[in-house]
Amino acid sequence: MANVEIALPLPVLPEGWAGEKDFKAASPLSQSTDRNIEPVGPHFLAYARRTRHKRTFSEDDRIQAQMNVKKVEEEDPDDVDEPETPLLLQSQAKDWKSQDHYAVLGITRLRYRATEDQIKRAHRKKVLKHHPDKKAAVGGSEDDQFFKCIQKATEVLSDPVKRRQFDSVDENAEVEPPSKKQTQKGNFFKLWSKVFEAEGRFSNNQPVPKLGNDKSSKEDVEHFYNFWYNFDSWRTFEYLDEDVPDDNENRDQKRHVERKNQATRRKKKTEDTARLRHLVDDALALDERIKKFRQAESAQKNKKRFEKEAAEKAAKEEAAKKKEEEAKAAAEKEAADKAAKADNKKTKEAAKNAAKKNKRVVRGAAKDANYFHASGDAPAAQVENALNDVDLVITKIDNEELATLTSKLNNEKDASKIKQIFQDEVQRLVGAGKLSAGETKSLA
Repeated sequence: MANVEIALPLPVLPEGWAGEKDFKAASPLSQSTDRNIEPVGPHFLAYARRTRHKRTFSEDDRIQAQMNVKKVEEEDPDDVDEPETPLLLQSQAKDWKSQDHYAVLGITRLRYRATEDQIKRAHRKKVLKHHPDKKAAVGGSEDDQFFKCIQKATEVLSDPVKRRQFDSVDENAEVEPPSKKQTQKGNFFKLWSKVFEAEGRFSNNQPVPKLGNDKSSKEDVEHFYNFWYNFDSWRTFEYLDEDVPDDNENRDQKRHVERKNQATRRKKKTEDTARLRHLVDDALALDERIKKFRQAESAQKNKKRFEKEAAEKAAKEEAAKKKEEEAKAAAEKEAADKAAKADNKKTKEAAKNAAKKNKRVVRGAAKDANYFHASGDAPAAQVENALNDVDLVITKIDNEELATLTSKLNNEKDASKIKQIFQDEVQRLVGAGKLSAGETKSLA
């Protein structure tokens, strides 16, 4: 590299400068120093390139632009490179609100999933390809409308707020719900998953649950549909607003347009909520898992109902059996009581008859003993006293004692022995406290 000498004289102080009168040099100036200066930077490199290849400025710019396009095409992957259709190339900058910004930048396959880096690379590719200077350099059209569309698309998609507004109304990102006929071919999960994935981009709550498959649990399926029936959408419709006048002269018109835009947003929001609800209803109606879960629940309910009915039937049968047994036992008891009563009656009758017989025997024994008179016929008073004493003894003893007394008197004909038997019985009764001494007159 050749050395270049540059003479730079020291600047001359202007006349009448403020420090001229009071200026005092602190020290003399030092000696000058020689330094080597090398030309660097992009402008020198461009100059050297033009000099070496003997190019003009326009020729060098055109060749460099072609080289940059080739370099970008080699470096950037195909995810940000889509060919433009003739209709797209005819887009006008004034119609930017109706244009598909993702299509302008060539990233329709990515759309709302495109990253900031992909948007930048797509913009760079499009600029290198459609810059007006490049077109002019190759003798192309000087129409810069599509280039302005590229700039506007980049402006919208690079701004998070503007991009969110555009994504909110991006109909090209929507997936048409499949028909009932399509889902009957066994493609329910494949087709509807795409629909809910596209709708899930509007959710404030992330992550959005997946549709799942035919092996998903009941809890997962219920969580999925509960999520969508309570969907919290960030979707807004400001992008479709009517432009508000910028001038301050007609404030009433400005307020009118703002109110109109707000009303339109609310209406579109309501319509979108109803649309989404209808979409979820359709998916729910076609979801075979719901039918399977309902059948299982119905079978479980029927099983419980059958078990309950069987238990109630068994309880009724048990109660009827118990009632029948109780009735049978009551009948048997009644019959037994009746028989016992009859037997008791017979026994009582027999006992009563036996007692009557025994009383006759006892009274007859008194007669056989001559009414306890020593000899001869007993006087009437003696007979009355003897009979009274015998009846008194009979009243003081029970049937068993009467039977015992009768057994002692049976077949006894000796008057003295009969009297002695009666006297012994009186003594026993006196000892038992049933009679008092001297209470019997004929048996003293």
